Amino acid sequence: VTITTRLLVSHLSGIRHYEKDITKVKEEKEKANRALKLTKSHQDKEQKEKEGKVIEKTDCVKQKKEHDGGTKSQNSKPGRKDKEFEQEEYYLKEKFESVIESLKIFKNDPLFFKPGSQFLYSTYGFTLLSAVVERASGQKFTDYMLKMFRDLDMLSTVLDDNEAMIYNRARCYVYNKKGRLVNAPYVDNSYKWAGGGFLSSVGDLLKFGNALLYSYQAGQFKNRNGKLLPGYLKPGTVAMMWTPVPKTEVSWDRDGKYAMAWAVVEKNQQYGCCRQQRHYASHTGGAVGASSVLLILPEELDPEALGTWPVAPPRGVIVTIICNMQSVSLNSTALKIAREFDKEKRAQ
Repeated sequence: VTITTRLLVSHLSGIRHYEKDITKVKEEKEKANRALKLTKSHQDKEQKEKEGKVIEKTDCVKQKKEHDGGTKSQNSKPGRKDKEFEQEEYYLKEKFESVIESLKIFKNDPLFFKPGSQFLYSTYGFTLLSAVVERASGQKFTDYMLKMFRDLDMLSTVLDDNEAMIYNRARCYVYNKKGRLVNAPYVDNSYKWAGGGFLSSVGDLLKFGNALLYSYQAGQFKNRNGKLLPGYLKPGTVAMMWTPVPKTEVSWDRDGKYAMAWAVVEKNQQYGCCRQQRHYASHTGGAVGASSVLLILPEELDPEALGTWPVAPPRGVIVTIICNMQSVSLNSTALKIAREFDKEKRAQ
C-alpha cells in the first residue's frame, strides 16, 4: 500500500491509535454511530413538532429533560469512565531521543484498513508525519517546530519536557475511580511530540489562530501601496487545510468533517429563517491531566466593501481554552463564546 502525507494529516492512513485491537475499535465506532442516529432522530422529531405537529406540553418538557440529562451525564460527570484514557500507551514513561526512534512503538503493527478507505483518528499517524518533517527538513523535528514558534512570536510554547525547568508550568489533575481530584500520573510525551507533546499558553494559541486567520483572509484584501504584509502561509494553503476531506468524521461536532489537521464546519443553510451553520475551524486536545480547544470563526466578508474598508485582517473571533484537567469537553463551550462575541460585533 501507499501512505501519503495527506492521508496522515487527515487520519485516513489506517495506522492505529492507542487501541491495538481492531475489533474493539469497530465496536466503539458502531456504538458512536448508533448514538448519533438516535440524536439525529430526536432532532428530526423536534423539528417536525415545531413545524406544526401538536403534542402535549408535558411530554415535550419531559423529552427535553431526558435529552439534557443524558447529555450532562455523558459530558460533564466527574470521574466518568473514559475508555480513551484506559489505554496503557497514554502512560508511557520511556524517553525517546528522536521521533524516528519512537516509530518502533507501532511500525511493525498491521494497518487497520487500506489507506484512504476509512477514517480513524491516530496520534501515531502524526508521529510518522513528524518523522517525515524531520527527514525532509534535515533537522530534528523539535528544533524545526521551536523555530516556527519563534517566527510566530509564540515564545511560551515549548516541549513538555519533564526534566526542563519551565516557568509557570501548570500542575495537571485527573479524577480517580472514586470521583476525587488527584494529581495526574507522570508520563513522558517524547513519543508523540506532534500529537500532544507541547506546552503552550492561551496567549500563544491566540497568536497562532490570528496568524492562520490573517493568512486565510490576506488575499481577499486589496494591498494598499504594499502596506499589507503577506501571511505566514499562502491564502490557498489555509483554504486547502480547511477544506473537508471525504470519508472523514469529527467526534466533537457532528456538523463537521475532518480536513487537514483541523475539524471544519462549512457554511450551510437549507431553509429561510431556519438553522444555519457558520463556517469555522477548530481542534480539541486531550492529554493526561489536560484538555484544550482552539476555535477560529472567520468574519463573513463582503467582497464589494473590502477595497474601501479602513481595516485589515484578521477579521473574526478566535477562542482558545486550556484546562489542566483531563477529559473536559470544550468545543461546544468555545463555539458558544465565539458566537456571543460575533453577535456583539454585528450589533455594533
